[in-house]
Amino acid sequence: MGENFSFGFVANYLLGVDNFSGFYHGAPNAYNDSKADFGDRFDAKARINANLSSVIGVKQLDVYPGLSLGLHNFGGHVGGRYFFTEGFGVFTEIGFPIAKYGTNDDPFYHLNNQATFSLGASFNL
Repeated sequence: MGENFSFGFVANYLLGVDNFSGFYHGAPNAYNDSKADFGDRFDAKARINANLSSVIGVKQLDVYPGLSLGLHNFGGHVGGRYFFTEGFGVFTEIGFPIAKYGTNDDPFYHLNNQATFSLGASFNL
């Protein structure tokens, strides 16, 4: 979208939540044993970033704030990436929900509605 803006898509699938046994908000002092289905575990988001490398003045370093619109929430993120070569680098990012979809009555409401931390590889195609 230009030198300072980019967009993309991300998908997540949560592992290790086969069964949930915990406090159920809809019934005080009661526990609910439930199973997380595919829709509870999966999230897909469209993202837009404001890339600030030209503002910072360091070509290899890119700091970016951004917004995302997903299946479970509308959120924001702040990240940075550093390119060792023209096509390969590393990134780190913190994401957070701004507006959550659904209700607290759902025992799986918080699975995709919490702050996240990511670290990984970045490729410039």
